[in-house]
Amino acid sequence: MMYVVCSRGLSLKSERRPWASTLTSQKGTNLHWQDGIHEDSSDSDIENEADDIPSKKKPAWVDTDDDEEEIDMMHRFRKNMVKNAREKKLSKDKLQRRLKEEFQHAMGGTPAWAEISRKKIHSEDESDEDEDDLLKRTGNFISTSDSLPHGILQMKSCLNANAERPSSAKISSVQFHPCAQVIMVAGLDNAVSLFQVDGETNPKIQSIYLEQFPVHRARFSANGEEVLATSNLSKILYVYDMMSGNVIPIHQVRGLKEKFVRNFEVSPDGSFLLLNGSSGYFHLLSMKTKELIGSVKINGKAASSTFSSDSRKIYTSSVDGEVYIWDVNSRKCLNKFTDEGCLRGLSIAVSRNGQYVACGSSSGVVNIYNQDTCIQETNPKPVKAIMNLVTGVTSMAFNPTTEILAIASNEASEAARLVHLPSCTVFLNFPMNRIKQISLTQTLDFSPRSGYFALGNNKGKALLYRLHHYSDF
Repeated sequence: MMYVVCSRGLSLKSERRPWASTLTSQKGTNLHWQDGIHEDSSDSDIENEADDIPSKKKPAWVDTDDDEEEIDMMHRFRKNMVKNAREKKLSKDKLQRRLKEEFQHAMGGTPAWAEISRKKIHSEDESDEDEDDLLKRTGNFISTSDSLPHGILQMKSCLNANAERPSSAKISSVQFHPCAQVIMVAGLDNAVSLFQVDGETNPKIQSIYLEQFPVHRARFSANGEEVLATSNLSKILYVYDMMSGNVIPIHQVRGLKEKFVRNFEVSPDGSFLLLNGSSGYFHLLSMKTKELIGSVKINGKAASSTFSSDSRKIYTSSVDGEVYIWDVNSRKCLNKFTDEGCLRGLSIAVSRNGQYVACGSSSGVVNIYNQDTCIQETNPKPVKAIMNLVTGVTSMAFNPTTEILAIASNEASEAARLVHLPSCTVFLNFPMNRIKQISLTQTLDFSPRSGYFALGNNKGKALLYRLHHYSDF
């Protein structure tokens, strides 16, 4: 039901007409109500009243931008909304949709105060109300596609993850907790610190000080209940039990003949610990007991290692540029190949979906291979060679969705890049050209659902970035 107010002030009740929400009349046109409620005809009084209606006022000012069909996206207030280099101008409708997308990403969805509460309606009008509510919502109906677009990465710089515990010593490890919204920061100041990640204040949860133990590498266990740490000139492996709060030093692993224990990897399923040894040895330990299971050896000096996403294979690389693939259970070599064009191997990374293998070399080149090809062929060809760095690639990490590969070098300032997959092109807006804050990148990591990206530098800062394409932590 709705109310119609006539020109003489009489209020009438009529049934709702879905095909006409408003009624208008022009000067001198007769209005006839056929339902027997009221009948009116034009007369001199109504004509006089119509004559007295003031004309529409002229606007006090006119914005020339309103007349433009396309909006310049190169303006400093709109640059951050550009998704690729071709979007120099956008139509008004597209710009409006882009602004709504930005709002949705920034808020992580529609905020509670913007939600339209459902009204109680009669059963015969329920379908109409559902359609109206659908048209009033923005939400995911105008959000970006599930796949990450290349060119421009929508991101913002947040407060440093370790802002509540600043350090002047080099940051050697940053890693996000696999289950909680927490980040671990460790460095050469003998400390391992945990921070709550909110992007605003990042409050400190706890710090563990290891006396005379500059932390070379620190990692969470797969279930997030332990923190493991090694030093550069020590064979001690520290284990911090986060459930009991105890710090347990493992002074000697039985059967392990190594002077120093530096680099290691934790298997994704939480069963194994892989130590990089000397003289080309890699040692496989039980994560539960920290006892030696077996060892494998490569030709030359060990450079880097990683587990496959299913924890069934181990990928190891040598400084000579050779890559070995091992079966975890049998410790037999499944395949061996030489990284194309590699002068000196430095790093290796495997994507979580089992699709890519990335090999970084001293020349700054990162070769991206298809993982199946690496297992089956002795001379695989890379899918793409990334040549955006000119110094040795010392850090690499795929994001959990295998849409971004982060690469960095600790030999040159601002030498960090984010590579879009599968286009294998570098995002144009990282690092931020006008803000040089990265310095020498020592370590990097993505949060479990790619919502955040962090890297540690040589100045004691754990830089934190929010990736707006991903709504979750």
